[in-house]
Amino acid sequence: MAASPGPAGGAAAGAVHGSGPFGLAFDSGLEIKTRSVEQTLLPLVSQITTLINHKDNTKKSDKTLQAIQRVGQAVNLAVGRFVKVGEAIANENWDLKEEINIACIEAKQAGETIAALTDMSSLNHPESDGQITIFTDKTGVIKAARLLLSSVTKVLLLADRVVIKQIIRSRNKVLATMERLEKVNSFQEFVQIFSQFGNEMVEFAHLTGDRQNDLKDEKKKAKMAAARAVLEKCTMMLLTASKTCLRHPNCESAHKNKEGVFDRMKVALDKVIEIVTECKPNGETDISSISIFTGIKEFKMNIETLRENLYFQSKETLSAMLDALLERTEDFTDCAYTSHEHRERILELSAQARMELQQLISVWIEAQSKKTKSIDEELELAILKISHSLNELKKELHSTAAQLAADLVKYHADHVVLKALKLTGVEGNLEGLAEYACKLSEQKERLVETCRLLRHVSGTEPLEITCIHAEETFQVTGQQIISAAETLTLHPSSKIAKENLDVFCEAWESQISDMLTLLREINDVFEGRRGENYGYLSLPKPVKNNANLKSLKPDKPDSEEQAKIAKLGLKLGLLTSDANREIEKWEDQEDEIVRYGRNMSSMAYSLHLFTRGEGPIKTSQDLIHQLEAFAEEGLKLASSVQAFSKQLKDDDKLMLLLEINKLVPLCHQLQAVTKIPLQNQVFLKVDKSITKTRCIMATLVQLLSLCYKLLKKLQMENNRWVSVNK
Repeated sequence: MAASPGPAGGAAAGAVHGSGPFGLAFDSGLEIKTRSVEQTLLPLVSQITTLINHKDNTKKSDKTLQAIQRVGQAVNLAVGRFVKVGEAIANENWDLKEEINIACIEAKQAGETIAALTDMSSLNHPESDGQITIFTDKTGVIKAARLLLSSVTKVLLLADRVVIKQIIRSRNKVLATMERLEKVNSFQEFVQIFSQFGNEMVEFAHLTGDRQNDLKDEKKKAKMAAARAVLEKCTMMLLTASKTCLRHPNCESAHKNKEGVFDRMKVALDKVIEIVTECKPNGETDISSISIFTGIKEFKMNIETLRENLYFQSKETLSAMLDALLERTEDFTDCAYTSHEHRERILELSAQARMELQQLISVWIEAQSKKTKSIDEELELAILKISHSLNELKKELHSTAAQLAADLVKYHADHVVLKALKLTGVEGNLEGLAEYACKLSEQKERLVETCRLLRHVSGTEPLEITCIHAEETFQVTGQQIISAAETLTLHPSSKIAKENLDVFCEAWESQISDMLTLLREINDVFEGRRGENYGYLSLPKPVKNNANLKSLKPDKPDSEEQAKIAKLGLKLGLLTSDANREIEKWEDQEDEIVRYGRNMSSMAYSLHLFTRGEGPIKTSQDLIHQLEAFAEEGLKLASSVQAFSKQLKDDDKLMLLLEINKLVPLCHQLQAVTKIPLQNQVFLKVDKSITKTRCIMATLVQLLSLCYKLLKKLQMENNRWVSVNK
């Protein structure tokens, strides 16, 4: 979140960094630390589960016993790190100290028990055949593993409460400083308070960015991204709008412009708290209606239940659902910008759906009274017919919205109206202002209407949220551009008024560009090229620290540093080739492990190009975003490999899980590197990032090779079992 515009913001960005390893005081990094240790610990607990699930009479080799001992030691070490973090959190939060400390003691005891029970010295002596039994006390390990999971969960839940409190406290500080900024009367006082505001916004950005990354619910994650995007853009707007008000204190349009920024920021701050606390103010409920595509999906699910149960639904319920669904298509048919052909086709398909529902109900009633094969076939045909009609309606609605959006973005790509408003402003042309303000209002209404239609056909909840965010942005920013243009027209020689108008116009242009990306992603979802769990480029990305957003170009490394980076990049490029060769061996190229491996290889290749001064990564913001995405993809790969390991026998499973435990910590270490502020150490950060990425890629190559071998082994065993049982 860019919370440090201008000189004041620069001071803010520098002042917030404490001695903690993540650029903030320890408290602000606790969520990152607990998550890192948790994700290191839980795969190890999974290995313990593997070990205790063996048959009592199973015998293990010396190699396996050594692996078991390493697992026990690794669990104990991870628990030790986890306990240290937990104790530190407890010392900073006295109201939860006793609860956290008790859970930490339990975790420590469990870790020590597991280490003791998996120690070679506690195992039976070798038997005559060279094999030895695995545990003397399996029950003890089971109890310890359960206690460990229970205590770790307690600490994480308590830490989560601490994080939520931190975010609320941070929001309250930001709000209090905003109130002071609203009432400020002198420029000197404004600079002083805005510097404090910059500090507080950077802290809030860190806390909410970490929270956004941790959210599992894609809808909440999209809402958080939208709220943080508003705060990011409005911080710069607040600076220029406030300065314009101070320069022109008697200008009504300048005050209106500033008030609009403050109001939107307050709404966004409240939205963040609503997401993290999962409760709406004053018990409000979400009154936003569901989209047409969601309505069609739910309706089809309901009619398909008739195949299994003729009495599960009532006729009145289905009729009401279809009526509500088709009523929402009026957003398309009543829209002034919908073509006559599209409007007629939507009305025709809506009438057809109503008619086919009546036919379905007629067959349904008959099927309830007599059960014959012909009636079952008629019912199936009626279900298929109405499903087909609704699919055709979906296509028509998508085509209508997509065409409107594409035409609109193309038409306004040159931003003629914005340029005209700027020109009339510096000329002091009030008549021209009225003319172009009217044109911008018309453009705004059309964009808002189109975003509303796109939401109906977006296909996923994150994209729905993005459509709503775009709609609100056009609605608010359009009014603010007009008030900023009016201020400039009344004060045509004012540099600050011109700068203020430029800031709002840039926000508008940026949203137009984002709308094109949004349209592309909606089309991808509709055509099946993108699943619901993919990342969305149109969603605002969590930007943790404005100190990281400076271009890399001003801090050009010397020739020795360049040579080192180039050498690292070359090794990284070779590893991507190795990874691609391993991926090509797999027959199923859509396998999750292959997909995540391919994504990681592609990202690593972009980093390789970056070390040569080529490719899409141009700034440190691009670099950090790519590294964060790469680390996240690595953690997803680890989860997929862990799921695959459940199909394997104990020895193979243990071997694979030990490899996973090399990958997970490396990914967390890379995430930690991205959070370290630049502080004029660009080369050092790039060096660490590329080095860590190279280690991850080397592990990836080994992991892909091992997974492929174990998959082939599993397939051969399954085929042998099938042939034996024929």
